[in-house]
Amino acid sequence: MSECGGRGSGGSSSSSSDDAEDEGGGGGGPAGSGSLSPVPTGASSAGRLRRGLRGASLMARRRPELLCGAVALGCALLLALKFTCSRAKDVILPAKPPVSFFSSRSPVLDLFQGQLDYAEHVRRDSEVVLLFFYAPWCGQSIAARAEIEQAASQLSDQVLFVAINCWWNQGKCRKQKHFFYFPVIYLYHRSFGPIEYKGPMSAVYIEKFVRRVMKPLLYIPSQSELLDFLSNYEPGVLGYFEFSGSPQPPGYLTFFTSALHSLKKDYLGTVRFGVITNKHLAKLVSLVHSGSVYLHRHFNTSLVFPREVINYTAENIYKWALENREMLLRWLRPHGGKSLLLNNELKKGPALFLFIPFNPLAESHPLIDEITEVALEYNNCHRDEVVERLLQHLRRVDAPVFKSLASEQPVQLSDAPLITVSPCCNTVVLPQWHSISRTHNVCELCVNQTAVGIRPSSVSMPQCSFLEMAAAVDSFYLKEQAFYHVASDSVECSNFLSSYSPFSYYTACCRTMNRGVEGFVGSEAPSIAFSSLEKECEVSTPGPVPHIEENRHLFPEVDASSTDFTGLSCRTNKTLNLYLLDSNLFWLYAERLGAPSTTRVKEFAAIVDVKEESHYILDPEQALMKFTLESFIQNFSILYSPLKRHLIGSDSAQFPSQHLITEVTTDTFWEVVLQKQDVLLLYYAQWCGFCPSLNHVFIQLARLLPADTFTVARLDVSQNDLPWEFMVDRLPTVLFFPCNRKDLSVKYPEDLPITLPNLLRFVLHHSDPASVPHNLANRPTKECLRSETVLQQGHISHLEREIQKLRAEISTLQRAQVQVEAQLSRARRDEHRLLQQQQTLEQQHGLLRLHSEQLQALYEQKTRELEEVARKLQELADASENLLTENTWLKILVATMERKLEDRDRAKSPTPPEEAPSGHPEPSGAPRFPGSTPPPANVSSPLASERSDENRTD
Repeated sequence: MSECGGRGSGGSSSSSSDDAEDEGGGGGGPAGSGSLSPVPTGASSAGRLRRGLRGASLMARRRPELLCGAVALGCALLLALKFTCSRAKDVILPAKPPVSFFSSRSPVLDLFQGQLDYAEHVRRDSEVVLLFFYAPWCGQSIAARAEIEQAASQLSDQVLFVAINCWWNQGKCRKQKHFFYFPVIYLYHRSFGPIEYKGPMSAVYIEKFVRRVMKPLLYIPSQSELLDFLSNYEPGVLGYFEFSGSPQPPGYLTFFTSALHSLKKDYLGTVRFGVITNKHLAKLVSLVHSGSVYLHRHFNTSLVFPREVINYTAENIYKWALENREMLLRWLRPHGGKSLLLNNELKKGPALFLFIPFNPLAESHPLIDEITEVALEYNNCHRDEVVERLLQHLRRVDAPVFKSLASEQPVQLSDAPLITVSPCCNTVVLPQWHSISRTHNVCELCVNQTAVGIRPSSVSMPQCSFLEMAAAVDSFYLKEQAFYHVASDSVECSNFLSSYSPFSYYTACCRTMNRGVEGFVGSEAPSIAFSSLEKECEVSTPGPVPHIEENRHLFPEVDASSTDFTGLSCRTNKTLNLYLLDSNLFWLYAERLGAPSTTRVKEFAAIVDVKEESHYILDPEQALMKFTLESFIQNFSILYSPLKRHLIGSDSAQFPSQHLITEVTTDTFWEVVLQKQDVLLLYYAQWCGFCPSLNHVFIQLARLLPADTFTVARLDVSQNDLPWEFMVDRLPTVLFFPCNRKDLSVKYPEDLPITLPNLLRFVLHHSDPASVPHNLANRPTKECLRSETVLQQGHISHLEREIQKLRAEISTLQRAQVQVEAQLSRARRDEHRLLQQQQTLEQQHGLLRLHSEQLQALYEQKTRELEEVARKLQELADASENLLTENTWLKILVATMERKLEDRDRAKSPTPPEEAPSGHPEPSGAPRFPGSTPPPANVSSPLASERSDENRTD
């Protein structure tokens, strides 16, 4: 045991010294003084970390290829990432941040970053809100910006205007809304909406629509306003509610919501909604109970909403109103793009288009009131007394108010006389009794019916059929010679019995009119007679034909009430549909129909009949008013209508007259084609692909024919209208109009090729021999042959020069071809070189990719090795920690054994300490205790050997 104790003392001293040297790097300090205190845990952990790092650095020095592989792999990845990002920047540019679309001083709240959530927030706090969704690049949005600002300046104190950029890709509007067009306008009335506005992007129209949304119901407080509401051309719905019992009577909110639903369904607002609170007014429209709804119709039976059959809901009310409404006039507002709006309306039958300047914000529209009066009279087939009362109100005629408008109760009107009704009349122009006469007999023919024994002038029927009118016209023309003697400006009237009925007669009031009368200037004749016996090929000016709307100026003695207009739509098979268009927006359509481009007042009327492929216009010099409209409609409706089909043609000033081929238009057709020369006319169109191939043939023909005798002309039928007798059914078509025989025009044979010899043969065969040049009509002589030879030689020389020019052009083209082929060969070589470079780059790219994969594999292998080394180092560190712990316990055990040995030695040898021999010095490394003696040599040597073994283990 003494051996273990001494070995333990020496070992403890040596171990403590080595640990101090490893931890502190030197012999100074408490660790090097030979203290027996245990090593702290923190110091041991720091030492293990330093030893691990030292071991890792040693391994990196031993395997440098691992570090190089990792660095190379990182560089390759960085290069690949940089190459990819650089290419992406060249293709896609980041979107620029949005800027404000409206100015800062604008009353419109501009959310140019698409903050849809903020727009929804402010919408909940406002009663009426207009949302303007736009795209900054959209031309329509830019054009509508000023209109929105103008409307907002008028309504900003009542309506909140919000503009939202719905194109910014990072805004919520772009992510949540998917619009197919811009701009889009939504309106909200409190919680109801959205109500989309699809009308014209004009400030007045937008403001009018917003005001309709603000106040969808019109309050009717008096009888006058009730008549205004019922006499309007738009259908009206009235609701009766008693507000005396409660601030909101039952059904009022439902009726209010139905008006908003109507605006949402029909943005034009064609159905108007009104509210009556007076029970006396409500009885006039058969409304007795509060909450009942009335739909007014002018000609059909007015309706009351059947609450017993249909549920009283907002959707059912507006659907019922839309399904049963009666359209007297209809507004047309084409949106400017491709649409079938006009086509669908024209398919319904003849249409009367009325272009008027319209201001939606105006309180009154006198011209629309006159048009409404015309429409009511035109469709009043049964002479309804309610309609008559509304007409009196429109004419501002004072009369007692009717008691009821219900269809079930008889309507009590005043005893005021109705409008005086006159028989049907027609204007008839008698033919000239001699070709040299310069006068016309114009008669006003009226059909009357009478009974036996009654004077014809005392009885007249208000209505007449077209069969009666046709019979009267036929009978009149049989006796037309009776009016040839009229040669003064006085009006002579006569009554003639009809040849078809003994109870019918007609009245003819005739007057002789001179062509030089001012009223006939600018008129057109119904027909033109051509005389083949005239020596000079001249056409007289077309004779005048007065219109029906002019007959009151021609015959002031004839009463204006001689025409019967009331209910005309039911007495004709050419019933008109009436349409209104705002001339401030759609005047381009009026110009295409024949309206003047420059006019002071933009008012125009035209009748379009698609079935007859014709249209008629009201004289632009006449004012658009009730009288002219009635005359215009009558003129169209009668059987033998004197209206002339309006011809639309291109401007003749754009075609110069110096060309070999004369360009004919609608205005110049009579002057060019029907003049004294022979005319060869080519009908063509811009869309005709074969027509341009004939240009050189007609140019050569014009060079050959003398210009003072023959005229070669062409007509673009796609831009110029002609009377039906001069139109053709295929393109191209060639017509020849010979001089002095214009009525004997000849069509070029369709089966004959259009070549220069064939055209010459055709013209010479059908032309007048007197107009053919002598060198073409007479027999050839020597001089003629000589001149012809000279002419042919000139043509030959000209052709030779042309051939030389063509050869020079061919050589130039060949040289250009060689140059192009050389350029193509260079391009092919460049393409081949580029392909080779592409293949090389692809191979290099493959090698780089393979090398990258190898580096990646090497990197993964080294990573696994490093993980294995780290695991082993961790095991060594754990083993070292265990050994340190055991070493500590061993030191404690050795110290305990040393103390026991010392105590035992002291007990065996009681020698005092000062008597100890001086020849045995105390070891410097052994611990000293008070009263202790140095251990024997045989104990310290085993401890030293054990300490050296522990150092080798560390």
